[in-house]
Formats: sequence, structure tokens, C-alpha cells
Amino acid sequence: MSVRLMVVDDHRLLAEALASALKLRGHRVLAAAAPAAGAAELVVTRAPEVCLLGTATPAQPGMFDPVVRIKRERPQVAVLVLGPVPSPRGIAAAFAAGASGYVRHDERIEGVERAIMKARAGEAAVAPLLLQGAFHELLHPVAQPDDEGQRLLSMLTPREVEVLMRVADGEDTRLIAAGMGIAPSTARTHVQRVLMKLGVGSRLEAAALAARTGLLDRADALTPRPEEDRG
Repeated sequence: MSVRLMVVDDHRLLAEALASALKLRGHRVLAAAAPAAGAAELVVTRAPEVCLLGTATPAQPGMFDPVVRIKRERPQVAVLVLGPVPSPRGIAAAFAAGASGYVRHDERIEGVERAIMKARAGEAAVAPLLLQGAFHELLHPVAQPDDEGQRLLSMLTPREVEVLMRVADGEDTRLIAAGMGIAPSTARTHVQRVLMKLGVGSRLEAAALAARTGLLDRADALTPRPEEDRG
């Protein structure tokens, strides 16, 4: 049965790949990608039956504000959160905001489609183990949720955080050196240290790991401004 869908995610490649797969299975996909900040406006305007809303940091405060607005202005739209393996707190926050379910980024397309059909039917669309974990977290809250992105970020110095941000933006060694006012040899050393600390073998892997764990969102807030950088 065809469903009118929207796939909204900051990562265009992921969004478009998922949208294409769903189109091949007979669904009508209204949009493939949009910045998280504009997600609610887009969904409210287009009013799909089901929206797949991507996030890299499900436990971050305010991450599900778009879900709250969508459910307030378009209560008939079922919202499925699409994200990484979440902490139970992330699952709880998604449902508290009004989401109909949570689908992992690495779920097979058949599982995504099943979740879509459940959400459209008004059912909770989440794997039993994830739901069980969410209830356990509510009953037994912990002081700090497990956060891989934060753990990785804590291993980097402010200089290395800036280098990682520049690597993720696609800058080569020459551009990194020019942008930071350091020698190319120093830039190369910083890059190698970042790769070593993250446990990856290439710049592309470093950028992918940072995006997947939400490290980039945190790094953006922590990257020192020129007047703050004393290194």
C-alpha cells in the first residue's frame, strides 16, 4: 500500500538514498532532504502521512522541538525519528515529543517500511528492545547518558577539534594551515593526531565517524573563535 512520505535529514546523501529506496517500493516521497532547522516548516506545509525525521544526536536537548511543532500543527502526521543507536533517554525524548517511533539508521529497508506502516496505522513503531530500554531509563534514570560523540570529543584538544571541523569541510593540508595560521607540517601533525585519537585511517573515515556520532554538532559549538584561540 502506497504511503505519502517525507524524508527530512541534514545528510542529503542518506536522505536521497532512503527516498529512492522507498520510491522503488511504491511509496510517494514528497521531499528528500532539508536542514533540521527547517524540518518542521517543511512538514507542516506539505502535510505527508508519515515523516522520517533524521537526527545524529537523539539525546541532545531540544533535538525534538520540530516534532513538537509538527504534532501541534499537523497532529495527523506520524513522525518517525531516524537516527543512530540511541541512548534510552533519546528514545524517551522522541516519544515525549510526540513521535510515533524510532528507526535506526542501519535498519534494513524492509524494517523501515514496516515501521512506516505501523506509524501510519497509529501504532508505536519501535523495536521491543529499544522500547524496553526507554522504560528502564525512565524508571532508573542515570546521571549521564552514554554518549559516544562526547567521549570522542573529550579526547581532542581545542586545536584538534578545529582541525577535525576543517577536515569535515573538505579542506586539504594547505587550506587547514592557511586558515589556522600554522605551517603545513604542523597541520599535517594535527591531522595525524586526530586520526590516531579517533582510531581511523583516513580523513574521510574521520569525517564520517564525526557525523555519525554527533561529534560534529558538538565540535561546531566548541571550535575556538580567532580571538579565543591562544594556541
